[in-house]
Amino acid sequence: MNRASAAVSPHLAPVRPQADDAHGGKIGTGLVDIDQMAVIFGTGQKAHRAIEETSIRIEPGEFVCILGPSGCGKSTLLNAVAGYVRPQRGEVRVDGEPVKGPGPDRGMVFQQYSLFPWKTVKENVAFGPKVAGKPWRTAASIADTFLTMVGLTRFADRYPAELSGGMQQRVGIARALANYPRVLLMDEPFGALDAQTRQMMQESLLNIWSQFGTTVLFVTHDIDEAIFLSDRVLVMSAAPGRIIADLAVDLPRPRLPEMTAEPTFGQLKRQCMSKIRVESLKAFEQQNR
Repeated sequence: MNRASAAVSPHLAPVRPQADDAHGGKIGTGLVDIDQMAVIFGTGQKAHRAIEETSIRIEPGEFVCILGPSGCGKSTLLNAVAGYVRPQRGEVRVDGEPVKGPGPDRGMVFQQYSLFPWKTVKENVAFGPKVAGKPWRTAASIADTFLTMVGLTRFADRYPAELSGGMQQRVGIARALANYPRVLLMDEPFGALDAQTRQMMQESLLNIWSQFGTTVLFVTHDIDEAIFLSDRVLVMSAAPGRIIADLAVDLPRPRLPEMTAEPTFGQLKRQCMSKIRVESLKAFEQQNR
């Protein structure tokens, strides 16, 4: 089957979706508090402390990236905010409400293309609103809005297997936003893409974020990506993971590719590289014990 391709434009026509409930995508919601959270897998001698007691506060509308060595608990932290993992100590709150499990107020985008292969692109994006009880006409209208936002309107009736990897991730982003979440959680969503597509996807994501205004928590191994995208970069230690640095990214928006050559970008990159190298060496030693 031929895979369709389409250019990813970082400068899509403005589309400002309006949420239909008190919490849907409005600036002023999406405050994330991680309060003295610890996550432990297993019990007894086989217990593995994935995250040390750690606290983070992410303001509404902030774009925050998490960096750290492999196995440090980045995805575990993200999954705790999503409600897939329950902490043994402490808690996670979104707008003051304790996270008890998954919910439509938090959208998730995974590294793997987690689309339903038997549904069309439009049906994939409309799935969340449909499950939430909206009639098909309303769900389809929401899907149309977000497909326009990610530049895939003319692929609405295609199936995921007919799309390129970058296009599938754009569908994943549209599907995650279709419930108008207060918080968008992204676990290395561009990790499998080639360098050129990855850069274009980063610019496209920032354009969508600027229109939508939701809080974003984004896990990545790529230092350049973290600095380019975020307002803050959180650096995690080797396991058990904890936040060892909270770095503000003092670069103007909108972000442009040429900003990667600016002194501020280079300074931040050196800071991140230094901390990540130390923690990566610790992680390597832990894995050889």
